[in-house]
Amino acid sequence: MNCINTLRYSDIFLAMYFNDGMSCLHRNHSHVLVYMYSGELEINEREKITRLHKGDCAFIRKDFGVQLTKQAYKGEQFKAIFLMFTTKFLRDFYSKMDKNTIPEKAKRSNVSLCKLPSNRPDIVSLFESMTPYFNSKIQPTEELLNLKMTEGIYVLLNTDKNLYASLFDFADPWKIDILDFMEKNFKNDLSLEEIANYTGRSLATFKRDFKKISDLTPQKWLIQRRLEAAHELIQSGKLKVTEACFDVGFKNLSHFSKIYKEMYGYSPANSI
Repeated sequence: MNCINTLRYSDIFLAMYFNDGMSCLHRNHSHVLVYMYSGELEINEREKITRLHKGDCAFIRKDFGVQLTKQAYKGEQFKAIFLMFTTKFLRDFYSKMDKNTIPEKAKRSNVSLCKLPSNRPDIVSLFESMTPYFNSKIQPTEELLNLKMTEGIYVLLNTDKNLYASLFDFADPWKIDILDFMEKNFKNDLSLEEIANYTGRSLATFKRDFKKISDLTPQKWLIQRRLEAAHELIQSGKLKVTEACFDVGFKNLSHFSKIYKEMYGYSPANSI
């Protein structure tokens, strides 16, 4: 009999999978600090695969290009704790920090995965203190959860000063460049809310910042950029019209043909 038990308290997510053949894949929408008790967490970072097992601890930055697969390993169930750091929590933490203690030269890493030494006393202490909460009858208080989240932040900041740039990507000088992100991800099926989140902004702030850099709305920018990419693919002969349509992120061929003609004055078929 298949049995899944998933527990979530506030922004701390405790997940258990009790079936040897079961796996769960999802994208990484929040910064997380994960500690593995058993099983396997497969992390796919733009085709680079990393696997975490019992005793491993890692920070995984929110990144659309990262996919997580939770599964059993060598007959042991998947069992892990995820500390999920929301922008709200991080903004509150950042607002209370002594800004003079923030390293000026911290830089955002090119990779979204940072493995931590699992035998470090502060890491061991943090996660051993959380094991009772795998028993759903024990309900931690909000104050205790907030304390654990804060401990998790300090674990990260004491590991690598460059993690300041990842955790506080909503603050200068580490704000994520909107156009750079959209250029790299315009083909992906992302809502404006998701784009705002991945660039460390609320939706309102994202729209306001976008106005400063483009005369187009974000939606119109995405459509125009996809059409430009499709135009290039079709004219170069690299892809057929239908293939180009779906490759750049459109989902409806007739709609694609219509707006393509509106932009270029002729149909995609006549671009060949």
